[in-house]
Amino acid sequence: MTQDHPLRYALVNELHARPFPALEAPCHALYFAFKEPVDAHNRDRAKDRAHLLALLDRNGAAHPPEGATHHAAKIGRYDLKWESHTEFVTYSAFGPGVAARAFDPGEGATFPADWIAKAPGKIVAAIMIRVEPLPDDLSEVKAKLHDWFVAESLACSWVLDEAAVIAGDFQIDPAGFMRFAVFARPGTGERRIGRIVQRLSEIETYRAMSMLGLGRARQLGAKLNALDPQLSDLVATISDKGRDAEETLHKLLNISADLESLAVAHSFRFGATGAYEALVNQRIEVLREARFNGRQTFGEFMMRRYDPAMRTVKSSERRLEQMAERAERAGELLRTRVDVERQAQNQKLLESMDRRADLALRLQHTVEGLSVVAISYYAVSLFTYLLLPFAELLHWPKSVLTAVLVPVVAGCVWLMVRRIRKSFH
Repeated sequence: MTQDHPLRYALVNELHARPFPALEAPCHALYFAFKEPVDAHNRDRAKDRAHLLALLDRNGAAHPPEGATHHAAKIGRYDLKWESHTEFVTYSAFGPGVAARAFDPGEGATFPADWIAKAPGKIVAAIMIRVEPLPDDLSEVKAKLHDWFVAESLACSWVLDEAAVIAGDFQIDPAGFMRFAVFARPGTGERRIGRIVQRLSEIETYRAMSMLGLGRARQLGAKLNALDPQLSDLVATISDKGRDAEETLHKLLNISADLESLAVAHSFRFGATGAYEALVNQRIEVLREARFNGRQTFGEFMMRRYDPAMRTVKSSERRLEQMAERAERAGELLRTRVDVERQAQNQKLLESMDRRADLALRLQHTVEGLSVVAISYYAVSLFTYLLLPFAELLHWPKSVLTAVLVPVVAGCVWLMVRRIRKSFH
């Protein structure tokens, strides 16, 4: 039988690693998400585990296996659920019943204040969810929503084919929690209620994580506002022949380097923002909302108040990309201009070299002529001394002998020099 892939069972088990909680109304849930302020995706995960173990040890609960990214345990009367994500860590606690006082801060004591203060990251989400049975008289729900939430920002809707009513105002209360209420219709399954509570926690967590990109986008906007005029001025001078192209190119390269550095510094955050935004919209979509009592739904709330922030992030990301592309195109144009100017300089240099070579050739010919004369002079003198005794026997005077030798010797020397020059060529 063919052997299983070593990761087969681990990957299948991953599909079942994070089941929805099973909750029965009435109940309540507490939720925290912690994130390291800087470079959270490369954080020391051993600190996250140590923080979890500190909470488990306080309650005598079992430890998770080494390297685990999720864990469930019982702490007091609460069911604890811990998950380690790419950038953050979440703690969920689900308890039966609800306090007489809605969203009582005392319920938050499940997670001790000193333990929260020692968390390796900072709080990005703190949520308190109150789950009650849906009363027959919906006016009771309206009255509670009026007492619990800020009417101006309240979002409220039927979900999952009117299985429950959910509500929240996305405001942080004095105790530091964001409040959500769930009114579950009697007979709604425990898993369905658990899915609703889980989705509300995820919507707020992913919304908070995606909004981190807005702060980065605003910081980036200030830097781009400073670089944009410089880039525009440099682009405008590309066709100015009075400006030194190489100097302009160096300045443009400095701006391009700054833009590339900004792109590297912000690429992860902007990419993560897009991913978290998609998760927020997906979690809202699967709730299958329907309007309750004319109130805005969660989807409408996000469209009006959340989407503009995401558009700002996307706009900043596009602006950075466009400026980098502009700088790259301008750099190519400047490099072309510099190359053309260098080619023109090289052409002039070659022409100058040609003229110098021509002058050198002429000088060489002149020198060759003088060399023929000089060699002929010395050769005639030597041959005169050599042939003078024979000329005296023939009664030739020295002048006649010299006159005879000059054309003969000069012709031979000229032929010799010509032959040597041909051999070089």
